[in-house]
Parts: sequence; structure tokens; C-alpha cells
Amino acid sequence: FPSQLKSQAPGSTEELRCLQVLNQQPEGSSLEELSSSQGCLKLASTIKAYVATVSQGLGEDGRAPEAWRSYFNTSEGQLPPKIAGKPSAHLTIHPQSLAQDGRSQRFGNLSQSCRHAITHWGHSSLHSHVQNMTYRAGRLRVEQPGKYYVYSQIYFRYRGTSRDSGPQLVQCIQWQPAHSPPVLLLKGVGTKCWAPEADYGLHALYQGGLFELKAGDELFVSVSSLAIDSNDAAASYFGAFRLDL
Repeated sequence: FPSQLKSQAPGSTEELRCLQVLNQQPEGSSLEELSSSQGCLKLASTIKAYVATVSQGLGEDGRAPEAWRSYFNTSEGQLPPKIAGKPSAHLTIHPQSLAQDGRSQRFGNLSQSCRHAITHWGHSSLHSHVQNMTYRAGRLRVEQPGKYYVYSQIYFRYRGTSRDSGPQLVQCIQWQPAHSPPVLLLKGVGTKCWAPEADYGLHALYQGGLFELKAGDELFVSVSSLAIDSNDAAASYFGAFRLDL
């Protein structure tokens, strides 16, 4: 639009007078009332065409699209607004590094039954998302306080060592307040026996619960064994979402 105005001999006295006339026009008046000046009529037509173009991009509520508002806020030196909606996240399993077994200082002193922290989750794929929460290196960080439903499922795939019994499999959801050691929120246990001719034992553990969380709190999952099927995003996952209660 500014470039279009510049093409109309910018800064001329006629244009300035025309803009004053346009500003004083009653609402709903037509352009034909300006027909006495062809230059003014052309300028008014340019303005009207520009307004019509912008109006086509507005939503039903009369507001500009989110992408436009984010662009203009950023161009003015402001951070883009946060995504609207309740905080939520759904993460899917990624292959784990055996070198990161959860005994590092980052995850605290975990119990023997759940000593392996899961440090790799997919958070930006077709099956996963993070909204108004923060994900980093296996942890979900709460940004908005409230009551959250926290859940996880782990699909264990382990080789059998005995025909009579299988290992005890444990899944834990840990809560770590700011500047505090981790606290066990949920713990699921399963023991799986399988047919003698089977190469692998398969077992899925799901658990979930409702908890009051504060901004800055972090959540992560730890397990008794990293013998997990890391190739099935629909089978092993971890997430949370806030409820208005």
C-alpha cells in the first residue's frame, strides 16, 4: 500500500488535500462524491482496494490471522504471543543411549527398581506435540500451575533368560520440584511369562494420575530396564495435560 501511494506523486498538495477530504467524509459515503478531482478519486480507489484486500484475510471475528499478528509483534521487537490453549504434551519413544542410564546427577538418585531414566522422547513428529509446556532431554517442564493428568506407557521387549519366569518390569513417573530431589508419583509393576519357544517377552505397562503441579516442576519417566521397543511410537509414550477443576 505505501508503495502504491508513492506512485501517486507523493507529498503533493493535492494529495494532502484529498486525504483531508477523505478523513472528513461521513461514514458510508460513496467515492462518486469525490468525482470533481480525478487524482483524489484515484487515490481513494487505491485505498479502498487495499482495505478490501486486507479484509479478505481477516477471520470471522474480524481479527487478523495468528501468523500476521505474530509477524507484526515480532517486527516491533516483541516476542510472538504464546499459542492459545491448555498446556499439554504427548511424547513418543526414541532409541535410548545405553550410556545414559539415569544414574547421572541430572536425574537425581533414583531407586534400584527404576534406575534407568528415559532421556530421549520424540516431541515434534506426527504422533507427538508440546503446547505451553517445555521439553528438554527427557523432561517435561510445567509452565502454568494447575491440576495435571500425567500418564505413560512403556512397551518392554526383552529376551527370555528362563523358561519358567520372566524379569520384573517396573515403570515410574517421577516429579521433580524446582531445586528439590525427584519424588515418585506413580509406579507400575509387571511380570511376564511366555512360551518356551518365544524369543522375546513382551509386556506393556500403562499408568496415569491427577496431580497438582506448580510452574517450574519437571516430570520424567524411569524404568527398571531399557529393553524397550523403541521403534513403535504408538506403544511407548509419555504425556500430561492440564484440567480446569
